[in-house]
Amino acid sequence: MELKISDLIAKEMFLTPEEIEAVDTLIPIKEFKKGRLLLEEGSIAKECYFNIKGCVRSYQILNGEEKTTQFFIEGDSIASLLSYLNKTPANHYFECIEDYTLAVLSFDNEQKLYKQHPKFEALCRNSIEQEFGKQQEVLQNYLTRNPEERYLMLQETRPELLQRVPQYHLATFLGVQPESLSRIRKRIAQKNKS
Repeated sequence: MELKISDLIAKEMFLTPEEIEAVDTLIPIKEFKKGRLLLEEGSIAKECYFNIKGCVRSYQILNGEEKTTQFFIEGDSIASLLSYLNKTPANHYFECIEDYTLAVLSFDNEQKLYKQHPKFEALCRNSIEQEFGKQQEVLQNYLTRNPEERYLMLQETRPELLQRVPQYHLATFLGVQPESLSRIRKRIAQKNKS
């Protein structure tokens, strides 16, 4: 059976037959291969996404080095909000680090959906608010915790990332070099043995 976005939305809210047709038409589900860039620095975001399957990372290139700023997994919304809403160039990249299945909503289709079925605006706003909260949490952790504490927090709150994401991406997310991440993991493992 083909997956439709209406199947997922119907778990959150009641949909009329007209609403089902609208969301399935305006929000197609697409598959992307590992390594695909959904957004590049300097381009304008024309779409936002809902993650159905896979892992995407957001990163920036600073002084020639990649710095991972977020990971998006199943159930997450993915958007470069400033670029998408203000039509300004993005300052980061979105890269699929696994094969990926996404629901894709273009800006034009979003406006059509809101005009035809206003209740979807509240659903999208809630999704944006959740993602904003996650970004605030990442920033707060980065500013107030050392790398080992950030790793332990990641281990506690998003343990699946430790299995799915390459160590060098995790290291840049935590603000350390891969060698330092190896030392952090070793230190934690030794503490857990004691």
